[in-house]
Amino acid sequence: MPKGESAKIFVKLIILGEVDLNCPSNCQIHNTHFFGTDRQIIRRGQAFSFYALIPEHSVVFPSLLLVNNSSHIHQPKCISISVFPPSNVCIGRYILNMQITSCGHTYQRCLGDFYVLFNPWCADDPVYLDNQAHREEYVLNEHGILYEGVHKHITSRPWHFGQFEDGILDICLKILDMGASYHHGSDRDHCWRNDPVHVSMVVNHMVRSTQSAVCNENNDYLKGTKPFSWNGSVPILQQWYSGRCRPVRYGYCGSLASVMCTVMRCLGIPSRVVTSFCFPCSIENPLGINEIFDSTGKNLCGKDKLWRYHCWNESWMARRDINQCCGDWQCLDPTPLETGRGSACSGPTWVRSIREGELDLDYDGHHMFSRVNSNYVGWLSQNNAKRTKVFCDTWPCGQRLITKSVGSEQFEDITGAYKYELGLTIKKIFLMSSLKLPWHSFEPLPCFLSLDTRKKSSVPPFLLFLPRKLGRTVRSLLSLLFSKLDKAKILSCSPQDMDVQLNWLLENLRNENKTLKFNLCAQIITYSGFPMDQFWKDSVNVTLGPREVKKIPVCISYNQYGSYLCDHNIMKVVVVSDPECGEVLMVSRDIVVNRPPVIVKVRNFSYGIWDLRNIPGDSYWPLPKYNANKLEILYIFILSYCFFLFLI
Repeated sequence: MPKGESAKIFVKLIILGEVDLNCPSNCQIHNTHFFGTDRQIIRRGQAFSFYALIPEHSVVFPSLLLVNNSSHIHQPKCISISVFPPSNVCIGRYILNMQITSCGHTYQRCLGDFYVLFNPWCADDPVYLDNQAHREEYVLNEHGILYEGVHKHITSRPWHFGQFEDGILDICLKILDMGASYHHGSDRDHCWRNDPVHVSMVVNHMVRSTQSAVCNENNDYLKGTKPFSWNGSVPILQQWYSGRCRPVRYGYCGSLASVMCTVMRCLGIPSRVVTSFCFPCSIENPLGINEIFDSTGKNLCGKDKLWRYHCWNESWMARRDINQCCGDWQCLDPTPLETGRGSACSGPTWVRSIREGELDLDYDGHHMFSRVNSNYVGWLSQNNAKRTKVFCDTWPCGQRLITKSVGSEQFEDITGAYKYELGLTIKKIFLMSSLKLPWHSFEPLPCFLSLDTRKKSSVPPFLLFLPRKLGRTVRSLLSLLFSKLDKAKILSCSPQDMDVQLNWLLENLRNENKTLKFNLCAQIITYSGFPMDQFWKDSVNVTLGPREVKKIPVCISYNQYGSYLCDHNIMKVVVVSDPECGEVLMVSRDIVVNRPPVIVKVRNFSYGIWDLRNIPGDSYWPLPKYNANKLEILYIFILSYCFFLFLI
């Protein structure tokens, strides 16, 4: 029911006394007491009650329009009225009016307003979730974690969803009001507000307008707030609401997905934020991401981008439009991504349809499918504008999808919900059926290892990029010194000595000597794959004997890269062989520079334990013990004296 429409109660009585809406009890029963108990906030498919005081010898005939009700005498001179909003009623704000007729006179009395939300505790509601621990995590939990970094070195930071903060519910309903025009022809009666699918589509479309999702390549955000400085959804929503619904500058995929998660949880739809690592964004070829390098290894700016990570939202609901009998996770991406037809948001898309390749079943299924199953292709651009295909890898894109675990600070790997494991034949079958392409359209993996052998190899596949014809000659591997091969992180050290120390491993796979010239470079990469300054480069000649393995240390000092770091703290190190040697070999590594932890310690300050025993009844409340030096005592005395002079 839209805002302002009344649910009328006709009661015939002489005088109406006080009315108790019973907000604290109703909110507790409906699991909405986190909003506060001063307002009537209930969930559909579940009854709520209130009391009306009447004098003696009064005749009462209650009836309720649009919703079911029951009444009985609660106490002498008190009637209890129970209202049952159906499980398919529209969510929103309602006004509760009572119309009273007595001795031929009729008057109305407004009892206040109440809010109706989705009910994941009700089995008849499409958003029903049968696990209490999951309901507490995906509906009631106000604190979450955003995961960033690269797939082999995942970083995290806390995020405050704040769906129960003051004013957030009204802001969320304002978002629905502003998005009513999104459903043409249905904005008049608001009938779409009873369907979580349509509500999620409106929220997905409107959350995009709450923030300017801009990844500024120049790292210049003078006209707004840096997108990575947000740590909660509440300031973003409040600024959007107070700024007359103008977009807040600036945001990124993590903040957009988190704001949408806040709105969905506030409305009662279970939701969570998902992070995917190595997320391709290609306009021309949805199943192929191309990165271009020059002969020095510098990553050139092209049309395609390989995002180091990308965040979107998942919401739990039963899709009646695709004949789902029970709830499941639906993918919703509020970040506007470039497509062949312009920028657009994605979803809702059934997560299972993405894995099974049923792209015609759902909204924007082909977009999400291609972004977790794309090929990663590298090209070497030479001086004569000739491009050579250096590698083609089917493994990196969508290789790891994670979200916060239920009741834990650790992450949960949900990659298996979106795609099958690498090497499974069924994955390729679904890929063929989804794209309606023949088997010969897909080239074999350009690697000297077979698919099964590569999976069992101790060498991490993401470190290995080999051409088809030359891969059997030399193997190159780039790893971090003093750390395992599957860990990409900087060792803990002081800020003035955060040098990046790498091990570059070369192995000759033939029984003859090999001499190659390699170019090394390092540059800053934004999380959205935009290459920035190349701050370091070098070249080295390497001679390998038959079957020889050589380890070459590489060191990049903090003085060389420290001034180039931006909000993302991601650098890309590339080693490529000189094309003039006749062979092209490339290996790259993304490195995340951890920020040093900040520890705040207060010296000469301690709180004692309050001893509440043996305190006289007429004494003042004891103050905590405080140990201070003489200078601090003098400073406090001066401030107290100045404050006293100000009062008199």
